[in-house]
Amino acid sequence: MTPLIDNIVFDVMILTHYHLIWQVNSVIINAMIDVTLLGTAATMPLPERALSSVLLRYDGRTILFDCGEGTQTAARKAKVSLMKTDLIALTHYHGDHIFGLPGLLQTFGCMGRTDPLYICGPEGLKTAMEPIVMLAGPLPYRIFLSRMGEGGLEFGDAVLKGFNVEHRVPCFGYEFTLPRAGKFDPKKADALQVPLHERSVLQHGENITVGTKVITPSMVMGKERKGLKVVISGDTAYSKELITHAKDADLFICDATYGEDVYSEEAKLYGHSTFSDAAKMAKKAKVKRLWLTHFSQTMERPEDYLAYAWGSFPEAVAGEDGKTITLRFEDEEDA
Repeated sequence: MTPLIDNIVFDVMILTHYHLIWQVNSVIINAMIDVTLLGTAATMPLPERALSSVLLRYDGRTILFDCGEGTQTAARKAKVSLMKTDLIALTHYHGDHIFGLPGLLQTFGCMGRTDPLYICGPEGLKTAMEPIVMLAGPLPYRIFLSRMGEGGLEFGDAVLKGFNVEHRVPCFGYEFTLPRAGKFDPKKADALQVPLHERSVLQHGENITVGTKVITPSMVMGKERKGLKVVISGDTAYSKELITHAKDADLFICDATYGEDVYSEEAKLYGHSTFSDAAKMAKKAKVKRLWLTHFSQTMERPEDYLAYAWGSFPEAVAGEDGKTITLRFEDEEDA
């Protein structure tokens, strides 16, 4: 790897495991995902709307999806911290999704960050990031530009995958999945003479040996239960690939640049979705929640256009800066 300037590694690495920054815990402290919309504007920021950005936090780690202008201010207003961001996952390199980066990288340095920062994205990452990090100036931490292996990036028990959507430049949507193992069956463990102190090892997906016999998790665990999934569309027109990845998502955050159906051809031409497009994709994917975002500056009140979405997906809501949700496994939501 060849640094172009001190501490910035521009050779794009292929990573399948974020073992460098994500220590896999034997026990997950919090089996929940926090998601905050930081910026919901497209093209240009408005007083109440920063440009595109979403913050996801899981098990003490943070992923920032895109970093449009106003992201830092939006985070302050939402009372969330960006300072411990581990990974910045960019959907694409249009200005309204990356122009907040130089300032954020510089702020990290000013606040004394020394931990490395990883940035990933679709084709063209190195070319797009060179001027960005040059603008940020000398930094006291290393930046690694990374691209995903075919299986995505593993974060402990969770997996982040990027996939292609329908924009006019290379663009990723992202799928963040937290699987959930089946219930542990103590009777099966007793029959196999599994020691009490080793049962947690099996519960976390690892084999053990009892005497000369290898015991696998499948021998003491029930059928895998429904986990959690968050899908972020990036900028996209109606996309079959996006529907596939969003299937059964607990939260689907989708491009809804245009409110009215009269703009459907224009939306398709520029690689964007209408409220109706987003709702139709949500319906086909059978998602649990749909948050619309990336609103045109011509929409002063995005909620006024929700009727265009409700025809296909009555639960659709218009996202707003600072909107936050904590996702838990289904049987824990009311606990």
